[in-house]
Amino acid sequence: MAGAIIEKMSTKKLVLFVFFILLFQIFSILVGALISPSPTTAISYLATKCINFHRTRAWLMPWGSNRCQQVHSFDDPLAKTLDANDIVFAVHVPLPNTEMSPWFQYMLAVLQFDIAFKMINQIEDDVVITIDARLAYRDDMASEWTTKFHSVEQRPLRCTFAVSKTYENEGRFYHCDPIPFMELGSVAHKYFLMNLRLPVNDTMNVGIGEIKDIHVVGIHQNGGFTKVWISMKTVFSPWISVATVWYWYRIRLLARPPVLLEKVIFALGLSMAFLDMPVEWLSMGFEWTWMLLFEDAQQGALYSVLFCFWIIFCGEHLMDQCQRNLLSAYWWQVGLVVFGSCVLLIFDLSERGIRLSNPFYSVFFSYLKPHITFIIVAGISVCLYFFSLCRMVHCVFRTISGKMQQLPTMPETRRLRYKGIIFRFKFLMLATLTCAALTIIFFILNQVSEGHWHWGDYTLQVHSAFLTGIYGMWNLYVFTIIFLYAPSHKIQFSEPMARDICFVNMLEVQETQLTCGEQGPTEVYRITGKVAEE
Repeated sequence: MAGAIIEKMSTKKLVLFVFFILLFQIFSILVGALISPSPTTAISYLATKCINFHRTRAWLMPWGSNRCQQVHSFDDPLAKTLDANDIVFAVHVPLPNTEMSPWFQYMLAVLQFDIAFKMINQIEDDVVITIDARLAYRDDMASEWTTKFHSVEQRPLRCTFAVSKTYENEGRFYHCDPIPFMELGSVAHKYFLMNLRLPVNDTMNVGIGEIKDIHVVGIHQNGGFTKVWISMKTVFSPWISVATVWYWYRIRLLARPPVLLEKVIFALGLSMAFLDMPVEWLSMGFEWTWMLLFEDAQQGALYSVLFCFWIIFCGEHLMDQCQRNLLSAYWWQVGLVVFGSCVLLIFDLSERGIRLSNPFYSVFFSYLKPHITFIIVAGISVCLYFFSLCRMVHCVFRTISGKMQQLPTMPETRRLRYKGIIFRFKFLMLATLTCAALTIIFFILNQVSEGHWHWGDYTLQVHSAFLTGIYGMWNLYVFTIIFLYAPSHKIQFSEPMARDICFVNMLEVQETQLTCGEQGPTEVYRITGKVAEE
């Protein structure tokens, strides 16, 4: 029976293969660092204070030929004659003489309030601000605005005052936390208009202080980064897809049915190919507001299969023969992955699913507070999973160490062969840990860095390099698994010859105490099938 490529490949070829993978990894990092711009752009818009005497639902423009009647400051004499319900805060996105583009992929809006301190009008503790929000769009400056969304939302207003609350400090501003307010999953139109009202009555918007201005920070993905990202997916998608099909073709050529480990490697290739699908090309011509939800589903599918692969990969190199090749042997580890994935899927549907019809909705500010339960349950599942995974990795290395103690009693040729096989297995395990560690390290650097570094005349985009580097790394990791664990074509035996070799191996078991008759994808899989007798 043919073994896996990782076992038949010489050390020289393995080194060349690793060098080839490292070159692609460095290239994916440099693409983000040198070619791609920053992943996102944040633009601050100062909301214009428009007067709506009749309190109609007409759209109020902050600038242009049809701009609204404005109040520049609430301290103006005109403003003092107005009621709070007569004021509409208008924001036009984008700025004048610019337009939005489908390449921006999504748009977020964050509110920042400028609130002055007044002794007779202070911000109360745990106060909630109510916002009547409307969003409209148009694709040219001459057409009328088309209403897209309308909702009345509530957000907690969390502000602090750095100095003592005395009459001498009146007029100073509170420091208020930014408020996430809107998420659009598609930017299919050129111009957007937001009209915000803060309705006031005896119970609504009481104790929110004296609001002077509202800033809306619009965040969208850079078009240049989108082009780089889609280009990378376009390159990796056929590569991983062809590799996955080739792997399963090699498996089907074997005289035996596929074992569990081979099936899960095939599933890993399918999940990565699903993640690499460049559906963003199609979203350029359609208003697909569900793209963010679809991308979450792509990532969730990959993570779920990857976690199951790690558990089964370790378990299949640890368990006795009677427990191998059975998915039921991993029922509670796989069950944790499935349960945690379902919890996160429900959470994502309750957040981004509702935002398909109401982009102002946020589950984090709802009364039921379900996100706390989801996060706690998912966190417990992840902790239990990684505890089980670490225990299995430790047991695998301990089992292999027990097998290696028997190597001195073997013939030299067989001993050198098994040493190479075990080394390659450990190499793959360490490569997995390295990928996980680099992901965490890159994530930390991405959080603490300023977004870009200067290196001579070059500007390195750290955030873009992080995203393209991690994306390339996990694609290369999956390709490495698929390629190295595919059946090798170097040694193919007929059935009579296979029986003869198995008979010889059975005789060697008495000397080496190694299991050799089991059918499996790799030699390590077979020789670790039974725990060494100690």
